[in-house]
Amino acid sequence: MADIPLRQRARKPTPAELDAIPWLKLLDGAQRSRAIVTLEVGDAEPGERLCRIGRPATFWFGVIDGLLKMNNDDSTGQAVTFTGIPPGGWFGEGTLLKREVYRYNIQALRPSVVAGLPIDSFHALLDGSIAFNRFVLDQLNERLGQFIGARETDRIHDPDVRVARNLAALFHPTLYPGVGNWLRITQQELGYLVGLSRQRVNQALHRLGDAGLIRIEYGGLRVLDLQGLRRFQADAPAA
Repeated sequence: MADIPLRQRARKPTPAELDAIPWLKLLDGAQRSRAIVTLEVGDAEPGERLCRIGRPATFWFGVIDGLLKMNNDDSTGQAVTFTGIPPGGWFGEGTLLKREVYRYNIQALRPSVVAGLPIDSFHALLDGSIAFNRFVLDQLNERLGQFIGARETDRIHDPDVRVARNLAALFHPTLYPGVGNWLRITQQELGYLVGLSRQRVNQALHRLGDAGLIRIEYGGLRVLDLQGLRRFQADAPAA
């Protein structure tokens, strides 16, 4: 299936997939109906790229299920992962607003269900819906804060703190409302996002668990104290 471009494998969303799109609930009846008509969904396979650096932005994308990563062009230097994108996350609105080409790659880390709203429908909602404008403004504001925090995290050398900060970012309630307090993620996937080995991530997770901040469960992680995870320091004592 991956030999066929994701765009050509697109399909209409199911009712359950529509329910997982947070901004649809903010639209009035007519706007919601028009948006649903243009929405498409694709089933991305691991390693498949949804957005490529230098390609024009034609859709606003959101994760219904799965996990994506946003990274740089690693063909001329070190690979840098900017952020992970779990369920409920919509991204690329800044690029669409300016009608620019992508300055980053978006790649699926695992089988993922991704929805796309065409750029013309995106701008039509901006022109006609105050509620949609507020949603996009909140997205831009929160993402700016997230990237400022990510720059600060990049300067931290302690692996436990880096895992804590990156994990907290994946549980952001505004950017990723589909996550809640439990995220399906493997230690290998978290290692890809943080830039650490699976073994080192495992050590960090157990330390965060001992501090009473998370609980390691089958298939994923449960956050018990999000604020504590954000404030975690290298010398934090165990709970």
